[in-house]
Amino acid sequence: MNLLLLEEKDFLPSGEARISGRRHRQLRDVIKAVPGKRCRAGILGGMRGHAEILACEEDLTILRFSEEDPPPPPLPVTLLIALPRPQTYTKVLNCAVEMGVKRIDFINSFKVEKSFWQGSRLSQEYLDNELRLALEQAADTVMPQIFFHPRFKPFIEDELPGLSPGAARIAGIPGAEEVPERFAGAPVVLAVGPEGGFTDYENGFLLEHGFTGVGLGPHILRTEFAVAALLARLSIRSF
Repeated sequence: MNLLLLEEKDFLPSGEARISGRRHRQLRDVIKAVPGKRCRAGILGGMRGHAEILACEEDLTILRFSEEDPPPPPLPVTLLIALPRPQTYTKVLNCAVEMGVKRIDFINSFKVEKSFWQGSRLSQEYLDNELRLALEQAADTVMPQIFFHPRFKPFIEDELPGLSPGAARIAGIPGAEEVPERFAGAPVVLAVGPEGGFTDYENGFLLEHGFTGVGLGPHILRTEFAVAALLARLSIRSF
């Protein structure tokens, strides 16, 4: 945990914060919190700073937060990704959030198994937990937006036009030219397919709707590696 993520409900009328559960155990067992010790902290949706430990008891920690700086700038990328298998879904979610993506749209594809749309990992409870862990890792405080679209064509035709107006549209297509330098640091809608890529029909449909095909060389990467590599290339000029 690189950032203790606090919420407004954690704060007492006195201005002190009181936490329990996982965050308390992390402070107690990993950070070895004792009164007077400070740790990096932030308010969910707000500023970052430091928290001074006032008391660390068996079941709770009491601390005082001091704000210092804003959260890191978001990566100007809207990620559209074909819903992966459950284990890969979690890896992609964490990777994208830790790299600063603030909107992720999971979309359908011919290669996406129908059972993936019924998985427990799509629940709001699971999402909230994973997103908080990713924000803590990235020392970020701004919660991303996550959406699910089980119909490919209606999303591209009806919803995409209102998504990130003015942003360039690129799609990961194996064998296409590598990401052009002009996209680095610019607002982008990035579409990533399942392992092996979208079908030829889906690639053609994306190209018809304003996407430019980009690749990562001759090798076929796992979905989570492809997402990380593409986001890394798009972030080069963002910081």
